[in-house]
Parts: sequence; C-alpha cells; structure tokens
Amino acid sequence: MQKLPIGEQYFARLRARNMLYVDKTEQIYDLMNAGTYLFLARPRRFGKSLLTTTLKELYLGNRALFQGLWIEDKIDWQPQPVILINFNGVSYRTQSLAHGLTEHMDDLAEEYGFTLAAGDYKEKFRELIRRLATEQKVVLLIDEYDKPITDVLEYEDKVEEHVNTLKDFYSVLKSLEGELLCFTLITGVSKYGKLSIFSELNNLLDVTLDRRFVTLLGYTQGELAHYFGDYLDRLAVTYSMERATILTEMAAWYNGYSWDGIHHVYVPYS
Repeated sequence: MQKLPIGEQYFARLRARNMLYVDKTEQIYDLMNAGTYLFLARPRRFGKSLLTTTLKELYLGNRALFQGLWIEDKIDWQPQPVILINFNGVSYRTQSLAHGLTEHMDDLAEEYGFTLAAGDYKEKFRELIRRLATEQKVVLLIDEYDKPITDVLEYEDKVEEHVNTLKDFYSVLKSLEGELLCFTLITGVSKYGKLSIFSELNNLLDVTLDRRFVTLLGYTQGELAHYFGDYLDRLAVTYSMERATILTEMAAWYNGYSWDGIHHVYVPYS
C-alpha cells in the first residue's frame, strides 16, 4: 500500500516518496484558467500548501512528477518563473514582519541564483518580479497570507503593524510589476475584507465559494472509497465490519465540510 501523506505539503516530495495522492489536477487545471488574480480561503489542514506546491511544479514544467495524473497530457509543460511565498516560512516572531519579508525576498532571489539590490521588502519584491520576468511573465503563489495576522490577534498593536505591512507589500501587485504576472493565487484561512489588505487589488477574484472548486481541497466520499480502498479493507477486517458500514460511520463523524451546501468533503489531515 502507498504511504499516507499525513501532513505532507510538498508535492515533489510526496510523489518522490510514492505517497498516496488524490488526483485533483483536473480541478487545478480549471483553476489555472479561471483568472489572473485568484483568492481561496479554507480552514487549516485542508491542503492549501500542497495545492500551492503542486501549482509550482506544474508551472516549472516538472512533467515527470505528474505521470499517470489527469493533467499529464493537458498542458505544454513549458517552464515559467515561479515565486512561492509561504508565510509559514517568514520569520516575524522575534523581529518585525517587514524585516522577515525582507529576508524572505533575499532567500527567494538566492534560489534563482542572484542577489537583490533593493533595500526594503517592498522594493525587493518589485525587483524580484522584474528580474524573473525578463523573458516571460511570472507565476505568483502566496500561501497563508493571513498567518501574520491570525498569529497575533491578541495583540492589537501587532495586528495593526502587520496589516499595514501587508497592505504595503501587496500594493506592488497593483503597480507596473503586477503587469508582469500571468497567474496569481493567494490562499488563507479567511478574507479580512474590513482590514482592506487587498484594497489595491480590485481585480482579485474570490473563488472560495465558486462551485467549480468546492471539492478542490478535501476528500469527497467517492475519492475516499476509490483511493483509500486498501486501507478501508484493512479497517473492515480489524473491526469485523463491512466496508459500506465503515464508510457510513466515517461519513457521520468526518464528512462535514461544504462550501455549496451540496458537496461535502473530509479534512485531508483527518
């Protein structure tokens, strides 16, 4: 049996280790063609980080990782520059968010083999986009954009500081550098509309409740039965129960999330 990818958020590592992957690439393909600036909110442990790393490998043209999946013969696999900003990797606990973003921009540039000359996080972000877009437009993926806010909700002054920093940071996307982006996906736990973090992005399409993507993250009952058959059979033997009974019991306990009132999904981590 394939290993369960419990807590695994890096698609390349998941595939390299032959872990079980529920093929969501048909919906991911639709997402890639849904617009230029997209926003998607889901609770924690729902696979947002795995989605962004999957998109990263798709846009980088790493076809070998997608062998046997729906999307394998659906795109041209021409590599494009990708910026993936995961706020789980930005340091702001022991220093300011501004300083943490400055360091993170330098780290991202280093991955591409160059050094940024700009001084602060906002100008470094501009420079990073410009330098990567010399031949073709850039893909921007931002994971857990709201983590610097949700982590400090009990400290009003910190919330205000982080909101102002994020507003300043995202304003780059409305500048000339935003024209150098071909696809942008921003994920988070919630959309802080009242804080006007995205006030500059009037073209941001919120697909959180879009019916095309209500099962993009999380496992449907059909996916559970199809992909986890070996584990379900083992469970049925262990508890001396029929598989159908096992599925009914699991659905009663865990199949409770829905974004359209029709389709339900399990939290992958469960």
